[in-house]
Amino acid sequence: MIATYIAGPISGNVEANKLAFFSAAEELAVIGRVVLHSAGLPVGLTEPQYMDICYAMIRACNEIVMLPGWRKSAGATAEYYYAKKIGIKIVFVSTGIDIARGTALVC
Repeated sequence: MIATYIAGPISGNVEANKLAFFSAAEELAVIGRVVLHSAGLPVGLTEPQYMDICYAMIRACNEIVMLPGWRKSAGATAEYYYAKKIGIKIVFVSTGIDIARGTALVC
């Protein structure tokens, strides 16, 4: 089993950004991944509480998938460096590439 954490921007265009998380999660599930991400977390927590939950999810995964625009997100950038620090495989996804076909996984 491969567990995958999805990281990317949520704030800004919240609905569209959350849709990107859920779409990526569906594509990854089709190829057998167990998927974790923050887009489904409840509204109302503090930033430190969200990051604590996200770091725990990252630790439970084998890889982290970085969605387009992640560099513009302080949270996703922190998740990237955390995953890098603890040695988790980091995968970058470009816009318009099909994750399910494996062509989106560009290291």
